[in-house]
Amino acid sequence: MDDLLAMRPFAGLLFDVDGVLVDSETFIAEAAVAMFAELYGLAVDATEFSPFVGTGEGRYLGGVAEARGIKIDLAKAKERTYTLYFEVIRNRLHEVKGAIALVRACRDLGIRTAIATSADRKKLDANLAQVGLLESDFDAAVTGLDVERKKPFPDIYLEAARRIGLDPRDCLVVEDAVTGIQAGKAAGALCAGITTTFTAESLLGAGAVRTFADLVELRPFAIGGAWRADRGS
Repeated sequence: MDDLLAMRPFAGLLFDVDGVLVDSETFIAEAAVAMFAELYGLAVDATEFSPFVGTGEGRYLGGVAEARGIKIDLAKAKERTYTLYFEVIRNRLHEVKGAIALVRACRDLGIRTAIATSADRKKLDANLAQVGLLESDFDAAVTGLDVERKKPFPDIYLEAARRIGLDPRDCLVVEDAVTGIQAGKAAGALCAGITTTFTAESLLGAGAVRTFADLVELRPFAIGGAWRADRGS
């Protein structure tokens, strides 16, 4: 598997955002815990959100509510969670190590890139702004508002590849969540797992071809093959 990932010349990289480009998963859980306490008087543990990571905030919040047997006003709950999240991440949110450098190296090498996040547009914008990335650093961006079926369905990755004019089989999906790996694999792409949120074992079990601690570790495998192909070596 290592040889497959290291030697394959990828024409495009498709990035999830939370847990891949920005180290945000603990912050959205913090905001969601505060929201449940504030609006519903419910003490929720951050670990209760783990099964719903990567599925978009609607399912992230709704899944915990269902598990707890309560009904929530999802639109109101999402809005309040986002407001709290934007406060929480101020001056605290950072890139996953090596993320900005990898995105910009792809641009320099002519490797197409796309964002593929189940989150809403407002969360994407806030995340990028906090770490100094621009949407224009990527060739396309697909959010959870752009597709009907979110991860683990392949729709987001199929649409991301389509928007950059590539077959998903010529792309590498970079994901931190089990549902995201499942989505990328279902789309026909090879998937690299980043172990910021889930264990290497769970990501490999979902279909990742290899896992990495961060994007510094990933970089030689993500663009090394493309570099050799471009140089004819």
